[in-house]
Amino acid sequence: MSMNKPSQRGFTLIELIIFIVIVAVGLAGILLVMNTTVKSSADPMVRKQAIALAESVLEEVLQKAYADPDSTNVGETGRSDWDNVDDYKNQTQAAFSLPPALSGYTIAIGVVDDTTTLPGLTAKKVTVTVTRGAESITLTGYRTNY
Repeated sequence: MSMNKPSQRGFTLIELIIFIVIVAVGLAGILLVMNTTVKSSADPMVRKQAIALAESVLEEVLQKAYADPDSTNVGETGRSDWDNVDDYKNQTQAAFSLPPALSGYTIAIGVVDDTTTLPGLTAKKVTVTVTRGAESITLTGYRTNY
């Protein structure tokens, strides 16, 4: 009769400690990535709002006439009377009635004559810059005299 030693099953203490260390390192890495993601999760919203604001202002400016149709001064009675692209030159967010939710945004509009970018055309280059904190969006458009 031979006596066989029964086989043992399970983990040793050293194997359990190594497993716990590996899992802890993995969780620490995952939590670090999640912390970074959550901390900057508002940035895309700020960027989208800034782009939407810049697009709407640029569209408003580019829909105006190239030259002053009635020879009035810039912003004589307010934004509703601005009738050409040059009326928006050097304007800021003070000229626009922004809702309270957008009060942290600043708007800067630049209008310059540009004959070098589009040779043979008389054009005005309109640059709209919208800023909030460190986020800044600049859009450029051209208004030609056609």
